[in-house]
Amino acid sequence: MTIKPIQSLTMAAIISGLSISAAVASPAPSQEDMRLYDIATATQAKRLHADVSKLVSFGTRHTLSETESNTRGIGAARRWIESEFNRISAKCGGCLEVVTVAQTVQGKRISEPTEVVNVIAIQRGNSDPKRVVMMSGDIDSRVSDVLDATSDSPGANDNATGVAGAIEAARVLSQYQFNGTIVYAALSGEEQGLYGGDILAQYAKDQQWQVQAVLNNDMIGNIAGINGVINNSTVRIFSEGVRYVETEEEARQRYFGGGENDSASRNLARHIKSLVDQYMTNLDVMLVYRLDRFGRGGHHLPFNKAGFPAVRVMETNEHYHRQHQDLRSENGIAYGDVIEGVDFDFNAKLTALNAISLASMAWAPAPPMDVTIKGQVSPSTTLSWKNTNDKDIVGYRVYWRSTTATEWTHSRYVDNVSQFTLDNLVIDNYVFGVASVSANGNVSPVVFPGATGKFF
Repeated sequence: MTIKPIQSLTMAAIISGLSISAAVASPAPSQEDMRLYDIATATQAKRLHADVSKLVSFGTRHTLSETESNTRGIGAARRWIESEFNRISAKCGGCLEVVTVAQTVQGKRISEPTEVVNVIAIQRGNSDPKRVVMMSGDIDSRVSDVLDATSDSPGANDNATGVAGAIEAARVLSQYQFNGTIVYAALSGEEQGLYGGDILAQYAKDQQWQVQAVLNNDMIGNIAGINGVINNSTVRIFSEGVRYVETEEEARQRYFGGGENDSASRNLARHIKSLVDQYMTNLDVMLVYRLDRFGRGGHHLPFNKAGFPAVRVMETNEHYHRQHQDLRSENGIAYGDVIEGVDFDFNAKLTALNAISLASMAWAPAPPMDVTIKGQVSPSTTLSWKNTNDKDIVGYRVYWRSTTATEWTHSRYVDNVSQFTLDNLVIDNYVFGVASVSANGNVSPVVFPGATGKFF
């Protein structure tokens, strides 16, 4: 009498494409990691103020500026950043590997051979050290003339706030251990043509890193817009919709299968928003479905060009009198990127956004690989993915949403399987994805099927 229901259950599992273990599903793990609430409140405005003040004190941090002085120019700035990372590492027993990644370049906006130096701190993961999530900010600053390497260029908001944020995130997260690796990066050469990002993206490839996410922070301290709006509770995240590295064949497949709005970068942006909605208060994430501001660029682009998921995190309200301007006053208007234009409580809030995102992704398993989908001319949709035998994975969660929905609206836990069928959900009418789940409550970003949405 007891065998019959088991046989029926087994047949149902075979019909629906599930394993027997999936049919007898274990309870879904918690969808919260309580540590992230602590991390969300750990960043400190006073430390960010001190760091931005120090960076401003170097006078100019132009890529072509002084490198020998200990008090002025980009050389002094990057050595101070390196010393801060080393100071943080000393407090956590050497948990950070601090390195400089440099290359001599010449080209657009760099007329003579110049060494462009990035300073990075690597917090190695315990079980999956090749998988990397990264937070970056830009060291260099500029005034109206992009080639002016001598005039004072405080660069308080653009982009001392991003560098200070990376340093502060390292202070907070160095108190924890993670499965994946976290990289805190201070990049150079951004204003001259995104050189530092190119250099670090190539370094990541040379190191054979599996770069899961790059959070490029460029201007995360201003709350007063040039349009008169003052708002300290919103942030923008920009992301590419179609992968820069998409091949002609992949484009053909996407044309017929969809996914224009589901690159890994875009689902990374959605994932960050979901974490902020869960773990933070008084911060609304504005997902901007565009690579960057209209006709403009940032240091996430070199990583996108290298095939890595990368987004831009920045304030919602920009003030153009404080960007790329000579220090001056004209017609009662003060121009220049001075420290008085930075709101450090807001800077701390956006730093916390980064910290919880890095921590959650480094604690979560890697996103699923080789995700495929089928269900053409069928009443049901089947998702499949690679079984990696990752010990950090306890199961998976499948997602779906209407084709016109901007964010994932539905999901269900499906246990530790490599395939699942959603009965009576027609593939034509929805967008689908899958994420890895860990026992500690963290979930990977959602992966859209095929090359369109892959992370690695």
